[in-house]
Amino acid sequence: MKRTSRIVRETKETQIRIDLNLDGSGKSNIQTKVGFFDHMLDALTHHSGIDLTIDATGDLHVDDHHLVEDIGICLGQAFKEALADKRGIQRFGWAYVPMDEALARVVIDFSGRSHFVWECALPLNQIGALQAESVPEFFRALSSNAGMTLHMDLIRGENLHHSLEAFFKAFAKALKQAVSLSGSPDDIPSTKGIL
Repeated sequence: MKRTSRIVRETKETQIRIDLNLDGSGKSNIQTKVGFFDHMLDALTHHSGIDLTIDATGDLHVDDHHLVEDIGICLGQAFKEALADKRGIQRFGWAYVPMDEALARVVIDFSGRSHFVWECALPLNQIGALQAESVPEFFRALSSNAGMTLHMDLIRGENLHHSLEAFFKAFAKALKQAVSLSGSPDDIPSTKGIL
């Protein structure tokens, strides 16, 4: 069974195409025109082992918010489609990732119920062309559209670049664990028999 998806979204604000392969080798082709965000999505792809292509344009003359959030929507939809009924997956994933002085913890549950918790005491200032305040909006949109419970905690950190990079890498490692196949390919990882 191929665990792949393609999502296309076109609005008056953004045009996005995403191709996702959960059983890839960490190949990425990311084009959003928001440099730091591209860098973070490349890191996510590499450390999760998924293959991901994102071709996205948007109203960057306004700011990056619409584009970053809409990519989160589309990526969440891509995960939901590629996972289908979630047979055979681990379902849960967690990771701690350091980046110099920063330490991030991310915990995922592909429960079918979206819930997002973001704990980060740092001020979310601008990094390059990215408004860092768009990052939790990206993960909130991803969580909501994937049907994922997602907890993201910055345990410590002083440098915003390091802290956000630790978040993306921890998300990648937790994602890799949660979508990995284990046990019977027919097993739904829930006592309810459905996710």
